[in-house]
Formats: sequence, C-alpha cells, structure tokens
Amino acid sequence: MFQKDLNYYYNKFKFGEDSFHNLMKNRVHEILLVSTFYDAFIFEQDGRLSEQIIGEYRQLNLSTAPRITSVPTGEQALKKMEKRSFDLVITMMRIGNITPFELGKRIKEKNPDLPILLLLNIQADISLVKQNENMLKYIDDIFLWNGDTKLFLAMIKQAEDKRNIKYDTKNGFVRAILLIEDSIVYYSMFLPLLYAEILQQTHLLITEELSDVNKRLRMRARPKVILVHNYEDAIKYLKMYKEYLVGIISDVSFTKKGKIDSQAGIKLINKIKMEDYDIPVILQSSEIKNEKKAKKMGADFLHKQSKTLLHDLKQIIKRDLGYGDFIFRNRKEQEIGRARTMWEFENKLRTVPGESLLYHSEKNDFSGWLVAHSEIQVARKIRPIQIKDFKNTKELRKHLLETFKLVRQSRTRGKIINFEPSTLTEVDQVIKLAEGSLGGKGRGLAFLNALLVTMEFEKQFPEVNISLPSTAIIGTSEFDLFISHNNIGEWIITKSDKEIQKIFINGELSLELIKKLKIYIKKINFPIAVRSSGLLEDSQSQPFAGIYNTFMLPNNHPDKKVRFRQLMDAIKLVFSSVFLKSARSYIESINYKPEEEKMAVIIQEMVGNNFCGNYYPHISGVGESYNFYPTSDLKISDGVALLAMGLGKSVVEGEQNYRFCPKYPKIETLQPEEMIRDSQKYFYAINMDDKDFNLLEGDECTLNRMRIKEAEQHGSLKHLVSVWDYQNNRMVDGLSAKGLRVVTFSDVLKYNYFPLAKIIEQILKIGEKAMGIPVEIEFAVDLAKDEAKQLKPTFYVLQIRPLTINIQEITIYSDTINKDSLLLYTENGLGNGIIKDIYDVIYIDPDKFDKTKTVSMREEISYLNEKMKKEDRGYILIGPGRWGSRDQFLGIPVKWADIYKAKIIIETSFDDFIVDASQGTHFFHNLVAMNVGYFHIPYHSETDFISWDWLIKQNIVEKTNYFIHVKMEHPMVVKMDGRKGIATISR
Repeated sequence: MFQKDLNYYYNKFKFGEDSFHNLMKNRVHEILLVSTFYDAFIFEQDGRLSEQIIGEYRQLNLSTAPRITSVPTGEQALKKMEKRSFDLVITMMRIGNITPFELGKRIKEKNPDLPILLLLNIQADISLVKQNENMLKYIDDIFLWNGDTKLFLAMIKQAEDKRNIKYDTKNGFVRAILLIEDSIVYYSMFLPLLYAEILQQTHLLITEELSDVNKRLRMRARPKVILVHNYEDAIKYLKMYKEYLVGIISDVSFTKKGKIDSQAGIKLINKIKMEDYDIPVILQSSEIKNEKKAKKMGADFLHKQSKTLLHDLKQIIKRDLGYGDFIFRNRKEQEIGRARTMWEFENKLRTVPGESLLYHSEKNDFSGWLVAHSEIQVARKIRPIQIKDFKNTKELRKHLLETFKLVRQSRTRGKIINFEPSTLTEVDQVIKLAEGSLGGKGRGLAFLNALLVTMEFEKQFPEVNISLPSTAIIGTSEFDLFISHNNIGEWIITKSDKEIQKIFINGELSLELIKKLKIYIKKINFPIAVRSSGLLEDSQSQPFAGIYNTFMLPNNHPDKKVRFRQLMDAIKLVFSSVFLKSARSYIESINYKPEEEKMAVIIQEMVGNNFCGNYYPHISGVGESYNFYPTSDLKISDGVALLAMGLGKSVVEGEQNYRFCPKYPKIETLQPEEMIRDSQKYFYAINMDDKDFNLLEGDECTLNRMRIKEAEQHGSLKHLVSVWDYQNNRMVDGLSAKGLRVVTFSDVLKYNYFPLAKIIEQILKIGEKAMGIPVEIEFAVDLAKDEAKQLKPTFYVLQIRPLTINIQEITIYSDTINKDSLLLYTENGLGNGIIKDIYDVIYIDPDKFDKTKTVSMREEISYLNEKMKKEDRGYILIGPGRWGSRDQFLGIPVKWADIYKAKIIIETSFDDFIVDASQGTHFFHNLVAMNVGYFHIPYHSETDFISWDWLIKQNIVEKTNYFIHVKMEHPMVVKMDGRKGIATISR
C-alpha cells in the first residue's frame, strides 16, 4: 500500500512528460525503468531528464518523446509488461527478489528483440556482473551510473542509434563513430561525452544556417555512435558502415575470439590501414608504452590513467571528429523581441505589441515553443484558446499572463526553478542560479522537498510548520566555467591548500552569476550557509559527507558590496574544496580522479534567531533510519537520532550530544551519571557582531563556541534541559530547580511540546521507502511561536542522504567461536563481509596515550598511513575514544585523508578515558558508506575484548611516540555479521 502511495506521489510531481509519446516510428517511445523511486526521481528531476529529452526531440522536429514508466521491482516490471509493450528496458541492480539477469531472461523468452540495459550505481557491482557471465546474453549492455543524468540520455540515444543507423546511413548519409571498449567504467564515461560533443558541434553548425529546413536536417543528421565490446563486432560494423564512419575510438586490450587479446586494438588499426580505410583513429590504453605504437600507425593516443583524460578526449574529438530563443514578430515577420527562458518569455508577454500576440496566437506558436521547453501545463491551457474568445488584445494578454502565474505557482512548489528575482519570495522550492547538475547534496534536498510537498506532509502535523529553508543552488556548469575561465589545470595540485584557496579567491565568477548574486544579496537579509554539493557527494555509491567546506555567513554588513564579496568568496572557497589535499585523497581512495568531480554550491537560509548577537536554532540534529548500535530492546530498524542545541556542527563533528530512538523517545539509554558526564557542554552560533571576517582563516571564523549556561541567559534553554538535583539524587525536568543543567530535551521528547520524534520517525520511514535503502537526515528546529502573530514552531529539513549498507549474508554464531584464537571479539561491530588479506595492525601504545596530545597523534597516524599507501597495504587501526571527533578531548581528530588505508577501525577505552561510541558524524557516515569495518569495544565489557597480551608480543615494524605498527606472518581473517553487529578478527 505504501509503495502504491509513493508511486502516486512520484507521478504527481512529474509534469508534462506524458504528452510526448507514441507518435513517431523508429524511436524509443516507451521505456520501462526498473529502479527505486529515489533513482527514478534523480533521473527525472536533478538532470531535468524530461526537459532534456523533449527539448532534443523538438529540435529534431520530431513529434514525440519517450514515455518513461517507473516500477521499483522486477516482479512489478513483469506484471507491467503483461499489460503494455515497451521499446526499451533499463534496470538497476537491486530490484527486489529477482536479479536483473533473471529479469532479462524472462523478458527475452517472450520478447527476444527488446533491448535491455543494466545500469549499475556502485562500481563494486561490476564483480557481480562477472559472476553472472553466463547470464549476460540476456542483457544487451551494461553501464555504470556516475551521478550525471547525461549517462541516462546517452543510453537512450545508444538504443535509438542501433535502431536507426542502418536506414539513416543509407538514406540520409548520416555519419557514425565506432567506439570499441570493454570497460564498463570507461565507456560509461565516454558515451555522455561523445554525445554531448556531437550535439554541441551540431548546434554550432546550425547557428550558421538561416533556413529552418537546413537547421532541421543538420540536427537530424547528427552522427550516430556504434558501441561494441569485441574485435569481431568491430570488424562487422567497420565493414557495414565504413563509408559513413567519421572516426574510430578503440581500446588496446579487448576480446578477440572469446579471449582477451592485449593487442586487439593494434591489430584492428593495422587492418584499417591495410585495407586503406581513410578513417581517423584514436587508440586508448592504460599503458603509456602503447603511445609510440599509436603514433607510429598515425593514430591519436589517450592514456586512461591520465588525470586529464576527459579533457584530452574532448580536445581530440573537437580536433579530429568534424533550440532556441522565441522570436516575437509582427505581421511582417519582423523581429521585435526574443526570449531565451520562460521568465523572459513571460516578461515579454507584458510588453510586446498586441499585433504580435495576435500573430503568434493564430499560429499556435506559443504552445509549440512551450512544449519544446517542457512547459506542458501552460501549453495545454493556451493551445485551446481562440482569438474570438476575447474582446481585444488587452483581454488576451491578461488571460495569457494569469495562466502563466496560476500554473507556475501550482507547479513550482516542491520543484527546482530557474532564477528570477520575484521567485526569491516563493516558498517550498529550490531556485537554480546556474545550470548543470545539482550535485549529490542538492539532489537530496530537491528530492526530499518534492516528496514532502507532494505528499502534503505538513497536514499530518497541523500544530507546526514543516519546511525547507529558502534554498538556491549553483549548478555544476558554473564550476566548469570557473575552472576554464581562470585557467585552472592539473598544476593546481602542486600548490598547498592555502595557496589553492588564495588562487580561487582571486578567480572570477561568470558575469551571469555575478548579476544574479547581486540581486540575491539585495533581496536577502538573513544569515546564510554556503554549502558544497559535489557531483559524487552524498550519493548511494560514495557519500562525501564532511569532506568539503561549508561557510556560514551572518550576511548583515551594512554595505551590500561587502556582503556580496563575502558571498562570492565563500562560493569560490567551496569550489576550491575539490582540490584540497584531504578531498583529493578521499577521491583517489574510492578509485575516482579529482577531475571527475564537479562542484555545485547550495546557498541556504540559516535556521534560527538572533540571541544577543548570536544566531542559532533551538535544536539541530541528525536522524538515521538504521541504528548501527541498538541498545536495550531496540532494533536496528528502529533508527536513531542525535540532538544538540545550537548549530548542527556539534553533532556532525562528533562532539557531545543527546542520543535517542525516534520510535521510542521516552526510553533513556544512559544512567543519570552517564547522562551528566556526556551532556552537551558547548554549542555553536553565528557571530552576528563580527561583520568583517576573512574566510581564508577557516570555516569557523564566523562562529562562536559558547558554554551552555550562556544560552540560559539568552532564554533559549526553556524546553531543552533538565536539572540534576544532588540532594535527592534525581533529574528534574525544566529550569525551575537549582543545580547542574543537563541537556536532555525532555520537554520535547517526554512531554511532546514539539512533535519532534514523530516527525523524524515519519520522514525517515518515507525517505527509506522512497530511496530503497536506509537514509540519514539533517534538520533544525525553531521553537519560537506567537499565536497572536500566527507564528508556529518550525521543523526544517536541511539534508537527506543514503546510508549504504552492505547486505551480503554473513552469519556469526557466538556460542561456537573459540575466542582463544581471536585478536578481537565485539558485539558492537559495524560492517558486513569477510576480509582475508590484512597483515598489519597500528595501535595506540596504551602507556603513551595522553588525551591532551591527540593533535600530535593525528600527525603520526597520518605519517604511518602515508607509508601504508606507498606500499598499497590495508591495516587494522586501534585507538581510544572517537576517531574523527572534532573535539580533541573525545578522541583523535583525524580526517579521512589521515587514515583512509585502514580497512578496520576500532574504538576502545582506557581506565581514565571512557567515551561512548561514534554515530551520526560526517566522518562516521563515510566509513559506513565505504564498508570499512568499524568496531567499538565498550569499557569493562563482559563479552567484547581485544587480546592485548597477544598483540603486544607481535613483531614490531615501527614505533613512534604514540603508535606501534606490528605485522603478522600470516593474514588475519576479519568476519563481520552486519545484521547481528558481531565481528571477529582471527589471529
């Protein structure tokens, strides 16, 4: 029932697309997309898939665009296909109880000619593909999702090209490019680039054409791309289309006669030259030695390991392989104005002469142009109108403008809209300041905003507001422009972090964005957060939580020029984050190149109120639908939330906070003494008094870190604390009693002053159902209310991201384990699977640990990690407290770049150093996503242990001031039962 509801809501926020289907032949009219609702949303909304498809089809003078039908499971796909026919099936890997290979087999048994494409969203799934080699005959091709919806478009184009190439080349002399590549990773990267370049070059050509007929012919005649994976298919298509090929891009090593031939590409080029084919060839290889061979044969060469691979390929395509504005006219067909965007179009309607309105209305030009720009709702309302229905052009103009306004207001709630000054006051929408992808974090925001608005979620909690803060996003195209315009190349990585930041600060943003930002600063006067949203960030395959910079700006300087400069500096510094050392290390650790990352920027209203020059919300927090460390009778699926008063920095950076289960908020997991010890002592706020600051000093230069007692003076603690009554040895809720203030949020969680727990529980449930996997949300709460002013307290959703959980079946039975053979046993383990190739352990010397020297310890482990990187060795890391905590007195404040070669990370405690387990921090989230084993050994546990006596006797490789590195003669075996939370390390 819940899936049916989500499907209904998903279709509710899609608009316009169903008007463009089933009207053309030799095209993909009907696509069946088998994926989770989250993946389907990203394809549709983040990359504006429907708009891109419809726009392209309109430019090609074709009358229809594919209709995409989304289902979440393979079973539902088969049921859907019994009722309707489809031209293309695109399936993700995780589609319910049947595998995509089984789905392909069952479809092919009935529809052998129906193309089926498998779209992976995690690179690790390539190994699953190889394990099912005997079933690949039921899959026509396999692609790897890289966060860019252009890949999805390329897949559709590829299916269409295969259908049309025979006829189009023979009858229309259409050209083609032959691509021979067997690496799923690389051709998934190549195809979007190839198609983007083909369309871009075609667009350049048609701008020179004055004839509409020639423009259409140029677009219809764009080159096709033939993708093959083996030598025999390459020869086949070479012979079939040799006179139409404008270029060949070939790998060196690929399959020939059923076996990998390391020289297959060389042999192919030799054959081309011998048979005197005059076709440009590009040879690509991961081995630089093949460059000489390529040059010798007159071929261009691409080095796959080059950090500038995409740039190199783009340049070669440009070198070797050679829709527009609405024009308002009068009855003499003279141009009197033009509009590029919908907002420009609407504004022109206010001013163009009545004669032009009549001229275009009679010809249905308005509806035609609107359809091409995906403005289907407006087009539907405009097309049926007749000139005779209006007394004069004034009435016609009024009707047109009212139609635009009504449709826009109903449509933009929960949507991503383009920038227009008047939109800055609209609610529940995301404003796009520049084109391109929204990035990972932006995708999550747009998704959750759309879901909550379309589900009318706020109606479940009429006593409060539930909202997304005012949000604007700079798409990744601005990042590309910035890098290009400021001549930033590979040389940037030779600079220090400070030098990189200064270079970016001195760079120039595009004039178009500058113009919009000036308007933005003029209209907006509340504090703002400038956040990163990398293309790879917070996605299902590789979350980047906490890797990039976020800057919080008071935005209150009396001089607008200063506020404008501060905003621009923050944007540029977020751009620079991609190239800083810690980010580069993280990107490389997950087998990506820094150049593959692109940065979008989110500018978001800060939640809170001004308390004596300090701006902060009453509550900030993180909620997770999957509880990695359930206590008492709680289940993993019950979820967990962590709260702090003030800004959320306290939570996401691992400082002291309050932990509870949203499903059972009244259950206290700590004893009073522990609650007092672990209670929040400090909170963060934006410093509203310091209007002049230098962002190069770091992301904390605009913040105040204050003691909790200062918040009591502000009057913001009223519903957030309890008091410890020493005389009666009890906790007293509220501020009425004298004694130590303990942040417990009791008025909110116990007495439901604000329905926080229920809201978190419901959003997590909805998010997990919609995304198909466990999720994490960030939120803030403003408890201010004034019934006289109709001001209600508000819950603000700040972010949603997937929690990637490895669900491989590993079962550990604790009662059958010989614990004498173990280095470690824990029932507080995070991770799932088996690791059999670890020889090394790096651990804190218990005799040397000093919680005041944790910064020095970070430097040492970073040094040791770098050595392990050079040797390409993983290791087990053991240390006390919270790894990655910002609070150096709670653990060693490492960043991911300091320890990313660790395969297992262990938190332990010493007699004088007892800290609760990590959960909810950005650092922790990335470890979960990458399936790094993360174990907690509670102090004086009756079950969990580390065999210290055995460990200290092992062969020492290196000893630093604080760490000891030991290496075993035989590999240790790590087993992690993710469902039970049990983990073992055999010695």
